Amino acid sequence: MNKQKKIDFSPPLITEEDITEVVGVLRSGWITTGPKVAAFEEALKKYTNAQEVAVLGSATSGLELILRILNIKAGDEVITTPYTFTASASVISHVGASIVFADVDQDSFLISSEDIAKKITNRTKAIITVDYGGTLCDYEAIQEILREKSDLYKSESNSFASAFKRIPIIADSSHAFGAELNGIKTGAIADFTAFSFHAVKNLTTAEGGAVCLKSNSNLNIKEFRQLLKLYSLHGQNNDAFKKTSSGWQYDILFPGYKFNMTDIQAALGLSQLKRYKETLKFRETIFNRYLINLKNNTNCILPKFDINKIKSAYHLFPVRVNGFNEDQRDRLIAYMKEQGIATNVHFKPLPMMTAYRNLGFSIEDYPNAFKVYENVITLPVHQKLSLNDVDYITDNFQQGIKDI
Repeated sequence: MNKQKKIDFSPPLITEEDITEVVGVLRSGWITTGPKVAAFEEALKKYTNAQEVAVLGSATSGLELILRILNIKAGDEVITTPYTFTASASVISHVGASIVFADVDQDSFLISSEDIAKKITNRTKAIITVDYGGTLCDYEAIQEILREKSDLYKSESNSFASAFKRIPIIADSSHAFGAELNGIKTGAIADFTAFSFHAVKNLTTAEGGAVCLKSNSNLNIKEFRQLLKLYSLHGQNNDAFKKTSSGWQYDILFPGYKFNMTDIQAALGLSQLKRYKETLKFRETIFNRYLINLKNNTNCILPKFDINKIKSAYHLFPVRVNGFNEDQRDRLIAYMKEQGIATNVHFKPLPMMTAYRNLGFSIEDYPNAFKVYENVITLPVHQKLSLNDVDYITDNFQQGIKDI
């Protein structure tokens, strides 16, 4: 075994160019929402080919605002996956609607289109999909099911909701910025797409997120985006930057929130976006090295997707250990830590969490989610890794499996 290293799980890569851009904003005298935010939105719009883009304080705030603008509320249902971080589901509770979980596909981390079909009722007002690990859901199958079930979609609560002739799809693509399905980037696939630019994501603004809107002839996309921006800053129709040229007068159109992004964050995002093509290529190289190193180990169930249809964003490398239970998996994580290697688990299914158990959910109802959870370990994928690091990780990983 090689000399022990110290390998973090997911540190951000901040370059001198990133620092220069952020310092430029700090010296400009304008550090909150302003021209850099507008520039970042335009750059994201160009990159994703989305019809409209609004940057916000987080992906979570974006998901919640989409639900609110669609007027989803108490008495309504929203379907999502139990195999996700809490934000995908908690926003449903925030607006007063009922969470409905559809299990993942067998031996998959992605929501099952077949289980979605079983869970749709005339109260279902949206589907929140989760593009786990950088890989996209089967949107073709999901869209086909929603077309078949279109007669169950009843929503005349406002013009935005009634613009859809089927249940709208909201993609939580927090893991998948830059991923593609049949050559189309996420951001232009689902009706609405939320991205996260949190510190551990492929592209970071420290904290932050964005909502992308797909073209829809029945939906007033520009008005929807305007509402996203209004909601994100207290419902104020004349923000601080605009006041520098238009005067102090402003109105509060409705009680909004404080979900805006700052120019400091946007400057970091703009800088990172300039090199994002190279970022994805590097992450793919790391991902493929893992595949090569572990492909002949029959104990390892490796991530897979149809490379002819999907281009991943390579956010995570989740590997399952065949035959392991939770206790063995956790012992392997401890073993890796002893070798200086930080690993993680993505995710503990939400029905196993106190908040969701208190809502009446039980993991026994989602056997596929539990099956993939109980023996999964997420190995490090980040831009500070070397191929030698990956070799060190996989050597220790395979030794740990043998020793446990």
